Amino acid sequence: QVQLVESGGGLVQAGGSLRLSCAASGRTFSRYGMGWFRQAPGKEREFVAAISWTAYYADSVKGRFTISRDNAKNTVYLQMNSLKPEDTAVYYCAAKINYYSDRRLTSGYDYWGQGTQVTVSS
Repeated sequence: QVQLVESGGGLVQAGGSLRLSCAASGRTFSRYGMGWFRQAPGKEREFVAAISWTAYYADSVKGRFTISRDNAKNTVYLQMNSLKPEDTAVYYCAAKINYYSDRRLTSGYDYWGQGTQVTVSS
């Protein structure tokens, strides 16, 4: 079993920044594909960003968010800049074991954190 714990969420004004962290258990962290998803009230969970060897982003956050990982610390990060009210959601960290599963789909991931709330005020 892989355990994921998100942190770094909070309340920020539009245009501000936050950095989310996701700490993972396991000795084979470097072999997992990692992703960030978010879910706003009344909406389905949506893809935000993913990273294995390379990074990939949803169009809605491209140019504003940066995903990175530190394998030595078993941690993945999401740096969020120029935040908009539309970014308000619970943000979830996820890990996938299968290299070939779709990184943009929730079904492609095997483990999930509990989420951290991000609220962007206008």
